[in-house]
Amino acid sequence: MAEQGEKNREYQEYQRLEDCEEDSPPGEDEEELLLHVTEGPTGSRGLLNHSLHIYHFHQRNGFACVLLSDVLELVQFLFVVTFSTFLLCCVDYDVLFATRPLNQSHVPERAKVTLPDAVLPASQCARRLRGTGWLLFLLVLAGMVWLCRLVTALRRLVGYWEIRSFYIRALGIPADELCNHSWQSVQARLLALQRRQPLCVPRRELTELDIHHRILRFRNYTVAMVNKSLLPVRFHLPLLGPVVFLTRGLQFNLELLLFWGPAGLFQNTWSLRPQVK
Repeated sequence: MAEQGEKNREYQEYQRLEDCEEDSPPGEDEEELLLHVTEGPTGSRGLLNHSLHIYHFHQRNGFACVLLSDVLELVQFLFVVTFSTFLLCCVDYDVLFATRPLNQSHVPERAKVTLPDAVLPASQCARRLRGTGWLLFLLVLAGMVWLCRLVTALRRLVGYWEIRSFYIRALGIPADELCNHSWQSVQARLLALQRRQPLCVPRRELTELDIHHRILRFRNYTVAMVNKSLLPVRFHLPLLGPVVFLTRGLQFNLELLLFWGPAGLFQNTWSLRPQVK
């Protein structure tokens, strides 16, 4: 009984925040969080719903850096796949490691073996590639992954282009001056814009804490669940006692199950499912 009472007291430490949009009754979330602006430079956008993207746009130093980063990631993926295929199919390692001698009529005896000596002709390389079924399957799979990443990057760039226009037209921050503005400065302009031309219709005035809650929402939920021992990250091992185990892979899977997957806690980017409430 004492243990149960202590647990109840622990759960009472987390008090419900008044006027918190994620705990509002079903059906009211969209009306409160969607942007209801039909005129002006901001267009149709929900400030709270897009605050995370606005923050990431600032942290990634603008559209040019985002574009360059995505292009280099796609090129890097292609390079890794192409170079790995070249090393598997187009290099004669017997010649490279001198386990088989070169043609002595063309290369003097005891000559130093160089990489061009071990590279196979293009026709022989293509034959070895066609004769390896599992490698062709992996290449097709890699091509599909690259296309998915390309589509994702294009969609992300379209969204960041809209946010770039939002920075320029609504916040008055040119693209070449973004690096001179701290996040606190951008946040102050967001709040000033909300007071001057409401971007959303909350029950109370928008504050810095609202934006921080929006940006750190999933992370705050994760931290709270770890603090309340709702996530399996603490284990009791023999002779070692309590051990905390949370790898990046385990964290990714937990976030996929709780937040991003079809059976997650949220029915959209801001509203909890009624059964979870």
